[in-house]
Amino acid sequence: MKTLERFFKYIATDTQSNPESESFPSTSKQKDFGLQLVDELKSLGVENARMDEYGYVMASIPANTAKKIPTVGFIAHMDTAPDLEGKCTNPQIFEKYDGSSIKLDKEGKFTLSPDDFPEMLQYKGQTLICTQGDTLLGADDKAGITEIMNAVEYIMQHPEVEHGKIAIGFTPDEEIGCGVDHFDVAKFGADYAYTMDGGQIGELEYENFNAAGVTIHIQGRNVHPGYAKGKMINSQLVGMELHQMLPCGQRPEFTQDYEGFFLLTKFAGCVEETQMQYIIRDHDRQKFEQKKQLMESIVKLLNEKYGEIIRCEIKDQYYNMREQVEKHLLVVDIAKEAIRKAGVEPIVVPIRGGTDGARLSFMGLPCPNIFAGGHNFHGRYEYIILESMEKATQVILNIIKAYAERA
Repeated sequence: MKTLERFFKYIATDTQSNPESESFPSTSKQKDFGLQLVDELKSLGVENARMDEYGYVMASIPANTAKKIPTVGFIAHMDTAPDLEGKCTNPQIFEKYDGSSIKLDKEGKFTLSPDDFPEMLQYKGQTLICTQGDTLLGADDKAGITEIMNAVEYIMQHPEVEHGKIAIGFTPDEEIGCGVDHFDVAKFGADYAYTMDGGQIGELEYENFNAAGVTIHIQGRNVHPGYAKGKMINSQLVGMELHQMLPCGQRPEFTQDYEGFFLLTKFAGCVEETQMQYIIRDHDRQKFEQKKQLMESIVKLLNEKYGEIIRCEIKDQYYNMREQVEKHLLVVDIAKEAIRKAGVEPIVVPIRGGTDGARLSFMGLPCPNIFAGGHNFHGRYEYIILESMEKATQVILNIIKAYAERA
C-alpha cells in the first residue's frame, strides 16, 4: 500500500481522546481504530496481532535467523489531541511545493505561511500535505503508525532481510498523558524500542521535560456588592493574583530549548469559586522541583492572606527519560546511524513535551523518539511532508538491519 493511501485512510478515522473521560481508553473509537489495525496487520501476515481490554494493539514478527539479536520494538499512538476535531477527510496535497503561502479554508481566514512558519521553506520541491483549516491533520501520530506499517509490510514481503524479533505497539490516550497507564512491557517483549512520534525530518530525542499537573480550587465569599466592603472575597481576583506572582518570563511563549515553564491551561469561575489548572515543565530535575516548590509557597502565602481558601494539588506526570536512556546509549547510537544511512543528518534535540517513550524508559524499556515528519501538531496549521514520512520508514528498516548486523 502506498504511503499516502495508508496515511489518508488513518486520518479519516476519528480517534480523538477525551481528558474528561473516566474510562480507559477515554473514547471507544480508539478501540474501533485499533481493531482495524489488528486486521491490517493480520492481512500483512502478522498472525499474532491482537488488541487487549485496554485498547493496546500489540504484535510481533518472529526472528528469521538463529543469531542472538535483541528484540527491537516500534511504537506509535492512535489518538489525536483534543484541541481540535481530529477526523480529517479533506487533506490538501501540494506536490512540488513552491514555498508560497497556503490558504487553508475557502474564506481565507487561516493561512499556512512561511512568514509564520519559516521551516516550510526547507521543503520546497517536495510534497506537502495540510488541512483545510477545520480539523487537525492527525499526523500526530498517524504518521508514525503509517511509517511502522510501511516497514512491517516491507519486512513481510522481503524475507531475505535478516532480522531479530520485531515488536509492534500502538497505544491509546497518549495525548492526554495516559498512553502507557496499562502498557504491559513484559507482554510487549522488546529489549529496546523507539516511538515514532517526533517532528521534523532528522529529529532524534532522548530527553524530555519533567512534568507535573496542578489543580487549584479557590473558595471565595460572595456578598451582595452593595454591602461587600470588608466581606467579599472574589475568588477570580485571588486567582489572578496567584497567576501574577508566577515569573512572567517562565511562560511557554517566552521559553525555548532547555528552559522550563508554567502554563495556565484552564481558568474558570465566578466570585464564589474558581478552578485553575497548570502544567509545570522543566528538563532539569532540580529546577523542576523548585518550580513545584514556588507554586506551593505562593499558595501558602495567599492562604495566610485570605484565610485558607485555596486547595492545591500537584501531581507528577512523567520524568526526563535521559536518566534511563543514558544507561543504554546503544539505542541512541543505532538510531543516529540509521538516520544517516537514510541520507539525513540527525538533529538531536530535547523534547519540549513528552512521549510514551519517556514513561516506558522508566518502566524498564529504553525508548528514544524518532521523527515522524510533521509540523505544527495540535492545531489547524498542522502539516507533513511525504518525503519525510518515507525517510522515517527507511530509518525503521535501517534500525532493524543494524541490530542484526551488530549481533
